Amino acid sequence: MKKPLRIGVSGGAGQICYSLLFSIASGRLFGEDQPVALHILEVTPVLDKLTGVVMELHDCAFPLLSEIVTGDDPHRVFHGVDFVILVGAKPRSKGMERADLLQENAKIFVDQAKALNHNQVKVLVVGNPANTNALVLCHNAADLPVENVRSMMRLDQNRALFQLSKRAKVPVTEVKQVAVFGNHSPTMVVDYHNAVISGKPAQEVIRDDAWLRGEFMMKVQQRGGEVLNARGLSSAASAANAILDSIRDWTQPTAKNDWYSAGIHSKDNPYEIDDDLFFSFAMRDNKRVDGLNWDEELHGRIKKSEHELIQERDQVRKYL
Repeated sequence: MKKPLRIGVSGGAGQICYSLLFSIASGRLFGEDQPVALHILEVTPVLDKLTGVVMELHDCAFPLLSEIVTGDDPHRVFHGVDFVILVGAKPRSKGMERADLLQENAKIFVDQAKALNHNQVKVLVVGNPANTNALVLCHNAADLPVENVRSMMRLDQNRALFQLSKRAKVPVTEVKQVAVFGNHSPTMVVDYHNAVISGKPAQEVIRDDAWLRGEFMMKVQQRGGEVLNARGLSSAASAANAILDSIRDWTQPTAKNDWYSAGIHSKDNPYEIDDDLFFSFAMRDNKRVDGLNWDEELHGRIKKSEHELIQERDQVRKYL
């Protein structure tokens, strides 16, 4: 029997984790021969709800689930973990300014950084604003290599894959090399210029640049709000699925002639992006895909997303 992988997850009583935790425990993420231990963090007021989630995990009798550790102290709960998925973050409440949201979440990630300040753990930041939260985490965990931290951008990529496949009337498996650049926000940019559909450039297959620049881009950028308006709740199941995809991207070889999206530290990038941001790039086998070119339209949008991230960084400067 293999040694269990220890997986830390924050926000364990929330909607996303209600899908995520059961997928991890079932073997869907790391395979049907890999035992796992779940280390689940929650804030004190909802620990009772987390108890109910743990009951359900137990009632599934997952053969691969070797242990569950819970609590509200990240130093104790995250002790000895191999991966950490930081889902929990303070949501934006009615009347709250974005600057206030950034600072409130920065405080959370400063504390979690202290609990993760060693070089053995890999951290995926999901809680929004994910890119800036990842930056705060790294600045407050000097012993945690920046290469060990990512912000999740795979949900935006998955949304783009579906929209392109639908427009081209092909299976989603025929759509390759779709990457999202910038921030996980309405300024994110889908790089349709380098995307491939059925082995051909996407722009040759779709032949409608007005749709690509307009309706398509807006649909991906605003999909979260569209889901929220439709179901009255945020896109939790698709976010949980994107977390699984993100960790598979990180731990498994990239498929031939393809790449994926991830928010990584922007140091030493060749795209003239500020070198102290968590910025989404195209990735392949855990290396940034360099040498891509964009038309003026896409380049301008990418710089706009960079500017937004610089503004976010300025608003949390005292926590860096």
